[in-house]
Amino acid sequence: MNEKISVLIVDDSAFMRKSLSIMLESDSSITVISTAKNGQEGYDLAKKLRPDIITLDIEMPVMDGLTALKKIMADCPTSVLMVSSLTTEGAQDTIKALELGAIDFIPKELSYVSVNISKIKDDLIQKVKEIVRQKSLKDRLIRLKSLNNNFTSDKRSLIIQKDLPVKGYKAIALGISTGGPLTLQKILPLISEKVNIPILIVQHMPPKFTKSLAERLNSLSKLEVKEAENEESLKSGVIYIAPGGFHMKLAKVGLHDIQISITREPADSLHRPSVDVMMNSVIDIFGKYTLGIIMTGMGKDGFEAIKKLKGLGGYCIAQNEESCVVYGMPKAIVDADLADLVLSAEKIPETINRII
Repeated sequence: MNEKISVLIVDDSAFMRKSLSIMLESDSSITVISTAKNGQEGYDLAKKLRPDIITLDIEMPVMDGLTALKKIMADCPTSVLMVSSLTTEGAQDTIKALELGAIDFIPKELSYVSVNISKIKDDLIQKVKEIVRQKSLKDRLIRLKSLNNNFTSDKRSLIIQKDLPVKGYKAIALGISTGGPLTLQKILPLISEKVNIPILIVQHMPPKFTKSLAERLNSLSKLEVKEAENEESLKSGVIYIAPGGFHMKLAKVGLHDIQISITREPADSLHRPSVDVMMNSVIDIFGKYTLGIIMTGMGKDGFEAIKKLKGLGGYCIAQNEESCVVYGMPKAIVDADLADLVLSAEKIPETINRII
């Protein structure tokens, strides 16, 4: 990118405004063009300055972050990163913000912890750069906003025009990250109640956020959706969300029972929960009868597991670029020629319903 990425910071805390500014401008490709101390100021500046991306606090005077977000998405759609409190209430507000069109979030408390400041800074800068780098993101935001009203098919979305065989799949393992909460809220309700195999999902999120997400998804979906619990038996027709801060694995117990294991090991993985860790565990149990799905997100988590699945003769679906918020994780699969189908988000549940 030739021009610097322009950022607007909206937060009622002077400390947070300063901290975020210092972290962001430590990267030479990013400039903070203005700051605002409440949602009204943020909305006014967003309309006036049209920044590439906004960091937006939730709890603010005059106008709160959720109200400001609604107005921004209605009048000047822009990439928004929420600054979120790592509490149950903060998690619920963040899930609502992601429904309203925010792309992702950064944890607020961690910005105060000096021992973590380097990792927080790196994550923040990476998110800002990856989100803004996406082609036509503002157009994509407008389309994502329209999903709230009508999740319709896009004929351009079917890139690889073939289908997967109906071959007795025994589990679905799905990995998703940036842009995932809104996407999951749109696709999981489209999965038929006749789908009678377990679905395991890793959505990169901190603790508490995944529970709020699972509860929201359960209220929308025909199948039961829950945050996975340690040592619970795996059941068909249930969608399991990996808890934030933990890996989700499967283990055989006795001759017939398969249990979920919630663990911090491996401790050295880049993400926790990790798509690779979850998928590899599912593949170890179900082999080529695992259906692997990789959707919107940064990086390449899930790549190694999909490579393993393909080596066993299994099948993989990747989300297409047009419907992704960040085309990173699926791109790694597509570029390596590991995807059997490349589909828009809404085509994925259609395919699941048809082949399972």
